[in-house]
Amino acid sequence: MILSIVMPCLNEAHTLAVCIQKASSFLTKNNLEGEVIIADNGSTDASVEVAMKSGARVVPVLAKGYGAALVGGIKAAKGKYVVMGDADDSYDFSNLLPFFEKLDEGYDLVMGNRFKGGIKDGAMPFLHRYLGNPVLSFIGRLFYKSPVNDFHCGLRAFTKEAYEKMELKSTGMEFASEMVVKATMLGLNISEVPTTLSKDGRNRPPHLNTWRDGWRHLRFLIMYAPNWLLLYPGIILLLCSLILGGLLTIHPISVFNLQLDIHTLLYVMVAALMGTQLLFLYTIVRRYAFQHIIPSLPKASPTVTLEKSLIVGITLLLVGLMTSFYTFSEWVRSDFGNLNPVEFMRYVIPSVFSICVGFQTIVSSFVVALINDQKN
Repeated sequence: MILSIVMPCLNEAHTLAVCIQKASSFLTKNNLEGEVIIADNGSTDASVEVAMKSGARVVPVLAKGYGAALVGGIKAAKGKYVVMGDADDSYDFSNLLPFFEKLDEGYDLVMGNRFKGGIKDGAMPFLHRYLGNPVLSFIGRLFYKSPVNDFHCGLRAFTKEAYEKMELKSTGMEFASEMVVKATMLGLNISEVPTTLSKDGRNRPPHLNTWRDGWRHLRFLIMYAPNWLLLYPGIILLLCSLILGGLLTIHPISVFNLQLDIHTLLYVMVAALMGTQLLFLYTIVRRYAFQHIIPSLPKASPTVTLEKSLIVGITLLLVGLMTSFYTFSEWVRSDFGNLNPVEFMRYVIPSVFSICVGFQTIVSSFVVALINDQKN
């Protein structure tokens, strides 16, 4: 079997027959051995009866959600290639040839692009058309260097082999984003073809919730981009804090009419501590992602070992303790009397920072090593 056309379904009896008819006519017209699969997600209307009467294969999917329905339907697909699309008659299943041809050319994922193919009047809400889809697609291209310009087009095609490599897990609407993100991260061959979006033929409100599902897409894009969530903010915060903190450790700084001194130094060192925490989290998340979220990603040999990290952490810890010992000895010399806070806090604050970062380095190194050992 060459092609499986999968449609997720939840109470789509009003439009299901025409979608199946168009998909079947495409297979017949192009002499393709294929099947139409309806991944039913618990319909309470006549969807199942309509699908069976129209000649489609019905796959019941108990787990709820758009993504869950598609996972169930695609898993049951027998074709070498899979086309997925909504069963609301907003996409033309009789015009799938551009998708099929791209797959035959060797592409792993072929995305529809509604902005190039045309969006008919009333087919997409104003917020989705001019804010939600363009913004989320831009974030996806920025974060992941993806070539896709319409991240959320519901009509797309892919090889069964590529789908299995992606190991998709999302159960909700963010399934659409996960597919593009993981395909990009895995270096799969991705193409886009223009497709037309028509006003759906439903006689009920859509399942899509603008703000809830928009947030789920955005949350996914952020969570799977540790560079933007952790690495870049951590580097900026740490570098800026260390530069300003280094200057304040030597002497106060005047900025316009403001005198920055040890009080500012305290906040700056806390900011630097936050920056190091983001970088440690980035290292842990990155390693965990390689080992457990997308195991098929090519892995680079680790250049920083547990032993090297421990040396750095212990060194920072000792530097902080030695500086603390110096300030303590000065306190002893004064018979535990009052010390000049402006002078000695310039030593105390950086030494506390060094102790904290050294301790974080040691603990984080063991966490990363533990993740590696679990995989091995």
